[in-house]
Amino acid sequence: MERRTRQRCALDELLERTQEFRSAQQLHAQLREDGESVALATVYRLLQGMVRDGEIDVLRSEDNENRYRRCRRREHHHHLVCRQCGYTVEVTETAVQRWADRTARQHGFTAVGHAVELLGLCAGCGNSGGA
Repeated sequence: MERRTRQRCALDELLERTQEFRSAQQLHAQLREDGESVALATVYRLLQGMVRDGEIDVLRSEDNENRYRRCRRREHHHHLVCRQCGYTVEVTETAVQRWADRTARQHGFTAVGHAVELLGLCAGCGNSGGA
């Protein structure tokens, strides 16, 4: 677990009030806007530690950039993400877990993990004729 530095506390507070997945650069910019003196490399290091410790989730966006968010669910879950506005819904779907377990067993695999992220348009963006 990361040491509780001033920068770590500021990042924790920012993630608590951030609803959407954000890139390290976006989080860094917001921290700077909030008056925090923190290096981008420090933000990356802190985020990596928080992901490793299971404190935050990370998604790879369509532009191949990692985005981070503190999720409210502690159990294994997936995300339904609007590709236009970033609105995210956390979903727990046991059918995916059962499929992953069954497929792994059929091929002799053990200790298998999985990540499923569904990308689409939320009701607001889909109704407005978004991309």
